[in-house]
Amino acid sequence: MAPFRRGTKGRGGSALRGRGSTVGRGRGRGRGGSNSAAANGPKSTFYSTRVEEARQDNSENDQAITEESVDEEVSLHDSIEDDADLAAVSLVKPYHTLLRSLDQNVRHDQPPLKKRRLAQEHGFHGSLHLSPATEIGQPDGGKDLDFAEEPELEGNISPNEPGEDDSFDPEIDDLHDYFYKHFTAVDEKALTACAKDAAESRWTTQRSVIQSKWKLFSASYKSLSIASEIAKRKMFTIKDFQLKHKLESNVKPRLPSDNGLNGILASSIFTYQDLLFCDRVPSVASDLRTLTCLHILNHIFKTRDRIIKNNAHLSKADTTEDMEYRDQGFTRPKVLIILPTRQTCLKMVDSIISLCEPEQQENKKRFQDSYSQTDDDFSPDKPEDFRELFGGNDDDMFRLGMKFTRKTVKYFSQFYNSDIILASPLGLRMAIGTEDSKKQDHDFLSSIEILIVDQIDALLMQNWEHVEYIFDHLNLQPKETHGCDFSRVRNWYLDGNARLLRQTVVLTAYNTPEINRLFGHSMLNIAGKVKICKESYEGAMLDFGVQVRQTFSRYDAPDLPADPDARFKYFTTAIVPSLTKFSRAHSAQGQRILVFIPSYMDFVRVRNFFASATSTQNISFGSISEYTSVRDVARARSHFFSGRHSLLLYTGRAHHFRRYLLRGVQKVIMYALPENPLFYREIVDGYLSRSVSEGKIDVTDASVRSVFSKWDILKLERIVGTKRCTAMIKERTGDTFDFL
Repeated sequence: MAPFRRGTKGRGGSALRGRGSTVGRGRGRGRGGSNSAAANGPKSTFYSTRVEEARQDNSENDQAITEESVDEEVSLHDSIEDDADLAAVSLVKPYHTLLRSLDQNVRHDQPPLKKRRLAQEHGFHGSLHLSPATEIGQPDGGKDLDFAEEPELEGNISPNEPGEDDSFDPEIDDLHDYFYKHFTAVDEKALTACAKDAAESRWTTQRSVIQSKWKLFSASYKSLSIASEIAKRKMFTIKDFQLKHKLESNVKPRLPSDNGLNGILASSIFTYQDLLFCDRVPSVASDLRTLTCLHILNHIFKTRDRIIKNNAHLSKADTTEDMEYRDQGFTRPKVLIILPTRQTCLKMVDSIISLCEPEQQENKKRFQDSYSQTDDDFSPDKPEDFRELFGGNDDDMFRLGMKFTRKTVKYFSQFYNSDIILASPLGLRMAIGTEDSKKQDHDFLSSIEILIVDQIDALLMQNWEHVEYIFDHLNLQPKETHGCDFSRVRNWYLDGNARLLRQTVVLTAYNTPEINRLFGHSMLNIAGKVKICKESYEGAMLDFGVQVRQTFSRYDAPDLPADPDARFKYFTTAIVPSLTKFSRAHSAQGQRILVFIPSYMDFVRVRNFFASATSTQNISFGSISEYTSVRDVARARSHFFSGRHSLLLYTGRAHHFRRYLLRGVQKVIMYALPENPLFYREIVDGYLSRSVSEGKIDVTDASVRSVFSKWDILKLERIVGTKRCTAMIKERTGDTFDFL
């Protein structure tokens, strides 16, 4: 993985965009450094086939991509009991330590800022200065197009900002309100016990089944033991949601129907539990957006009204009266929404606006111009999940602040003035900055109370390091005060336990070891956490258009770090010899074999092997990866279809971002199983069925061979089905399984 580098622009092309297009915007740019060829000179071309040996004189100076090694952490089981090394959480820190650390960042050579007066007439407090976020990604101090021109306000909410005119009474209605229970009525002793449980990975778990379709896994800290209660909760009425009156009237026509699952999801979301939902498909995307947006709006409005009403109480109170209201965090942003593209951000914002129906929207036209795009030119063969993800504006570099007042929503507000931050992993990583940067700033993430990550499976195809980096910098104590009134900050913020109160909602189409790790290490809510997955999988290998032979070969890897080497050894010793014999026997007929390699690191390793090993000197091959230019892709596809190349190496991320319809495929080799089961169906059934229908091969000669180990259990289950997966992992009498 290339080291992190700050981009030279706030938007557009970036040194952080990764594999794929080097253009400023578009797909295929999410894993690390930009194309070095584009940055350092003429593009290098890797001639991977010995058919083109005549061109070697012209390509002696071309450089091959260096081999990189990867230690992928994979979990054999998807339960939290198997995560023995849950992330430790810092225990309670002394109050004075925090104040001392903040005081060290105050410049004493300047006159002190005036203290905030609750009765003053103006909305701004203290000195006016631009947020450091305005300089993010702008080395020259230029204008950042992701923010509006406005000063950073001091504190969380302006004392004189008007509140909602409804009957919400914090002294009465809060008694049974989940917002009050979770954030205000916090038992300090119980919180300290939960912090110790988190540090020592002590959890109580419960399993149940929903309508024989989904399995629900709930967990809570042992000191609380509420896992069984979590599994039984179900709500799906307006009254159950405990909404602000303003939202109740708007949500009735938009509320999704209660199909059983929605009730379980709503009960987890509105009671501030952590949630990992592993069946997020396009058909349920709209309902999930409605539930999550309704919840975050309800949270923002309740937070804002509580602060404003407490401000009013303090302004009217006698100066001699000892009153204390702990109702704030260090900074104003309370909700963070991480999304893969600008189009998904647009959909989320549209859902928010439709629920709250503000009277005014500042910078709306600018937002629509920056995020909306309707000129899709997809071919009819593109699948539904591809259209949902890449339809519209598919730029993966963005960040947006939204500020709410009583009648107005403002787009592009400064982060420290915002209530909600919507961003892609790349955009937020650039906003935070690098570790060695003097302008690194993650204080705006210190008071996040709700985190929503939608389509996290798509983020796996971008740079996953950015996602982990963001999680690592959530709810840290700030380096600067940012006008914070510490007399109003909740105690658990001061004690460094904010991440134990943060709610995290993760939505994905399927579960992976990386996502599972987040569930175990980063979702540490004292209210408990819930994971919902399919009860069983039928298998993506079923019901193909043609009946082809499907072979699954298992190899042994003693432990997870040894898995990549064991896979490569099995491929070169057990599969490559058969490819060599097959190539010699069918050289005249022009047989064509597609080798699908999900990981780019494995792709580089295999490509270098075919280019240099003596055992493969008779095999002509081409390659298509996320880094391959359009011209080289067209040439590789043409040579493969014509038979000039008998073998084509094809990466998983190239298929994710482009969904090429490759012609002429007669056999498929899966170097590793894809995480997305749709890829298996599209490659095996789509490519081979087309070859059969075009008469390129007889159906009896079409076949697919896949390689797997016990560490691939999650991927294997989605492809072969739950029942077959268990037998294939535990089988001791053989390691090859054939299906017709």
